[in-house]
Amino acid sequence: MKQLLFLILFYNAFFTANAQKSSYSVDLIPDNLKENVNSCVRLQMINVEIKSFKKYKITTQKIVTVFNKYGISNIDAREYYDNSTSINSIDASVYSASGTLLKKIRASDFIDESVVDGFTISDNRTLFLDYTPVEYPFTVVFNSVLESSNTAFLPHWQPIDDFFESVQKSSFSIAYPVDVGFKFKEYNFNGSEISKVQLPSQIIFEISNVVAEKPESGSSTFKNVVPKVIFALEKFSLEGVEGTARTWQDFGLWMNKSLLANNDDLSEETQKKIKNLVANESDTFKKAKIIYNYVQSKTRYVSVQMGIGGWKPMPAKDVDRLGYGDCKALSNYTKALLKIVEIPSYYTLIYGGSNRQDIDDNFVSMQGNHAILTLPINNKLQFLECTSQTIPFAFEGDFTDDRKALIITPEGGKVIKTQVFSENDNTQISKGSYSIAENGNVKCNVQICSKGIQYDNVSHLETSSAQEIDKHYKSYFSWINNLALDKPKFINNKDLVEFTSSLQFSADDYGKVNSNYLIFAINIFNQDNEIPQRYRNRKNYFEIERGFTDYDEIQVLIPKGFKVDSMPDNLSISGKFGDYSFKIVQLNDTQIVYSRKHIIKKGIWDKNEYENYRVFKEQISKADNCKVVISKI
Repeated sequence: MKQLLFLILFYNAFFTANAQKSSYSVDLIPDNLKENVNSCVRLQMINVEIKSFKKYKITTQKIVTVFNKYGISNIDAREYYDNSTSINSIDASVYSASGTLLKKIRASDFIDESVVDGFTISDNRTLFLDYTPVEYPFTVVFNSVLESSNTAFLPHWQPIDDFFESVQKSSFSIAYPVDVGFKFKEYNFNGSEISKVQLPSQIIFEISNVVAEKPESGSSTFKNVVPKVIFALEKFSLEGVEGTARTWQDFGLWMNKSLLANNDDLSEETQKKIKNLVANESDTFKKAKIIYNYVQSKTRYVSVQMGIGGWKPMPAKDVDRLGYGDCKALSNYTKALLKIVEIPSYYTLIYGGSNRQDIDDNFVSMQGNHAILTLPINNKLQFLECTSQTIPFAFEGDFTDDRKALIITPEGGKVIKTQVFSENDNTQISKGSYSIAENGNVKCNVQICSKGIQYDNVSHLETSSAQEIDKHYKSYFSWINNLALDKPKFINNKDLVEFTSSLQFSADDYGKVNSNYLIFAINIFNQDNEIPQRYRNRKNYFEIERGFTDYDEIQVLIPKGFKVDSMPDNLSISGKFGDYSFKIVQLNDTQIVYSRKHIIKKGIWDKNEYENYRVFKEQISKADNCKVVISKI
């Protein structure tokens, strides 16, 4: 208690002293916290009081100085509310660089806005400060008090919010009753000077004088490298529904009973229809595929965030009648349809997003932002994304691949791993030809076949507009100026999960004319020009999240009356990060064949390996831009 009393006295002294000497003056920020910053958190205090497993209160004060327009988003003067969360008070004040009060903002001055888009049904709203500065730097003091009955999700502490933001002081205090099964987990504390005071029913974290971080190429997502603490209760309330999170098994049993049970009833008519659909099929995998295709043709995605509906799926019979639902409802609906023909499947919680995030299997709590369906077929788990009307059956793109997820089985919850795509799965094969005229203009024809995550990157082109397609390929062939694309043709083979693009295009002045010579980069179809940034003192490890393999074969026709003066030597590079090679063969006076193989391997490497990786990529970029020189005979 003495330590807690010290903190309280410290903060009272801080405000009293600062109030006497224009505490919000930018001059009071230490010089090292003003270097390379968009903003500086002068002081942040978050106090959470868990009153019972059904209610908590959070009091927040944040004082942040904004140095430029890029720091505006770091003010974070915003709170969300709904039927379970109320905003008791909210206000803000704005101060000049010298600490002079410029404006006071009352609760009635905050913008009140619904958190809804064109695909969401929600009762969530937000109050936020919309302030347009007249000068930089300026300081915002933000205060709020909230109360919530949703203890399934407790506030977390992440004192460093963004790159180019320093922190002068940040603290987080959470008090709790002894009978709610309070627990917490710390992340990324190594190397950070964080103080922790742990009392019988309260814990306090504090950090001071944190200089701004700069982003580093290849680093993991920001939240995976900065300090963070998450909190949870073993006994909680979710929109009025009591829950338990002691073990994953208990948690899964609770979900089955409280959120998923009695949600799979379907009409006799629908049951008969589904049975007829698969009547002539005996293979379980093919049956499931037929039903999945039926769901895709019948339903569309609409997000539902209303009360318990934000977590409890809409009944299957309602989805069947209305033809829409969110990820929870559509996964549950597909599960109900599969049940009709006795194909078992498991409702599955996951973090969806192209930046991978795992369910933390060592911290039992409400986790995940998305629901999919898991099918145990032929001794293998197949994963169904039920919100998409176009994705192939049992294919995972980069939204749910290679991460830990929680399946809800009849026996309880279980953490599993979704499909991992290796570099051998993520392939792109390009075969084509081009002719180059003596003025440097080219006419090209190429067929590109993509699989795995590379399929996921381009399959949307099938339904894209002509303008979007043109923009995509001008970006893809960014090294070709003056590109004129003819109407491309696409074949989307969902059975094989292959996407084939057939392209024809031309470009003026691709080759450079110099007297009687014509110089051009022979690899016209697939150049890797990305060279990672050089760092003198790199801080973080780096990661290649997904590997790939590219194969390219190009036939080049040179003008008649020209001869080849010089060609690059064949090249082969091998290393821990991947392999690269190309070979050039002159078949006759007018025809050259170029073949290339490019492999990048997924993995996580120590920061000391980064320069070796950068050099590897630099070698590839140089090789991909190697030139052929031809001249008039």
